[in-house]
Amino acid sequence: MLDTASEVVVKDKEERRLSKIKISIMRNPKFALWSGLMTVGKTRVVDSIFVPTANTNGRDENYGRDFIKRLDDKELAFVVLHETLHKAYRHLFTWKRLWEDNAQIANMACDYVINLQLVDMDKDQQMLAMPMHEGKAVGLVDERFRGMNTKQVFDILKEEEPEGGYGGGGGLDEHDWEGAQELNEEQKKALEKEIDQAIRQGIIAHNKIAGKGAGGMDRELEDLLTPEVDWREVLREFVKATCSAKDASSWRRVNRRYLGSDVYMPTLIGESVGHLVIGIDTSGSIGGHELAEFLSEVKAIAEEVHPQKVDLMYWDTEVAGHEEYAYADVPNIVSSTKPKGGGGTDPTCMVEYMKEKNIKPEAIIMLTDGYIGSWGEDWNAPILWTIVRNKTTYAPVGKTIHIKEI
Repeated sequence: MLDTASEVVVKDKEERRLSKIKISIMRNPKFALWSGLMTVGKTRVVDSIFVPTANTNGRDENYGRDFIKRLDDKELAFVVLHETLHKAYRHLFTWKRLWEDNAQIANMACDYVINLQLVDMDKDQQMLAMPMHEGKAVGLVDERFRGMNTKQVFDILKEEEPEGGYGGGGGLDEHDWEGAQELNEEQKKALEKEIDQAIRQGIIAHNKIAGKGAGGMDRELEDLLTPEVDWREVLREFVKATCSAKDASSWRRVNRRYLGSDVYMPTLIGESVGHLVIGIDTSGSIGGHELAEFLSEVKAIAEEVHPQKVDLMYWDTEVAGHEEYAYADVPNIVSSTKPKGGGGTDPTCMVEYMKEKNIKPEAIIMLTDGYIGSWGEDWNAPILWTIVRNKTTYAPVGKTIHIKEI
């Protein structure tokens, strides 16, 4: 985390130059799309002893003074947009687990995704150019990673990792993962809203400068506007927030993980959720492909949080199917379930149904395409909405995440 005592208060030559570069990017029709995001957080020029190159914590940006001096204007513009896209992707929050697994490879994977996009944005290098050193590119670019997200690149790099690691790694910047984790939940929520708003502002600016339908908003760039979602990370955090006594162990449930070795250990309360309700949208807008994807997510839920009991409900305008699974049966949900439904869309039917059946879960997870009129208010447990296909819809109650279009 940057030592704030090293911040420059009075604008100097490097700060003025950095501001000038940012303004020129914002005014360029090709890059106006990112103008809103470039205003998110604070931008600092600091002594290079604290930041040798550049970094971001997902909100604020820091640039080493000597690093700026070494770059020409096009190279500096490349680095500025590089940090901006780290924020657009929410890299420092979405891929925390990758960083905890292997920090160097996580850094490399994030950069491979971003740099290929930046090169594609300006193939003629009218505005951007990859920083060079002794005739070699400083940043990481590899065509074989085209179309991949950070996790996919991470998996490949980890499998190919040479003995002793990747050495210097070849990264363009540092990544302030620790600084990102220092943001509290309130700050993270505020940042998420600010980034969403900045993206919308960027679209408006792009349309004004370039004209609606003009270049710079192709499918690949539109996909960048939708943050990557690490489903298991979000699910883990959701369950962690809804379970109580997370750090206590209990002999009330034997830890099944060790039974195969004839070892009897207590279950850590909090590593699994007790009673979970999973509601699957089977309205008329849900086809077989979407339903198959929902069921694959149900399987992921079962594997990730090991619920002691699951009430699986299929709903349209009513609860068309209700299946109950005890702990031992949870792994077989996908193979044994029988989906039902096909009418309209009204998730509030589940609220009434759970009241009628006296079902009181620890948490509720809903899977839907998000084309919903009434979301309900009287849910009797924390609720997570997992939405596919409809990228712009957020539930007014509970927490919402979007899974990449299927």
